[in-house]
Amino acid sequence: MRAATLSEKGWVVIPKELRTRYGLKKGDKVVFVDYAGVIAVVPASRDPVKESLGMLKGDPSLVEALLKSRREEAEREAE
Repeated sequence: MRAATLSEKGWVVIPKELRTRYGLKKGDKVVFVDYAGVIAVVPASRDPVKESLGMLKGDPSLVEALLKSRREEAEREAE
């Protein structure tokens, strides 16, 4: 576990090893996330639109799978 000291101004230095591992450079943005008392520092997306392209593509479609399941269930109930 890596530790850092909080400055009077609230500054914290991210250790070089972690900056290198996550490709963080001067001027990059990070997001602070509060997980019920645990603070996580997460690199912010540089281009959220580009990074999310294709995220919702799936095969098969979850909606189609749900509709198929509902049809099959209705057919079983009708028998």
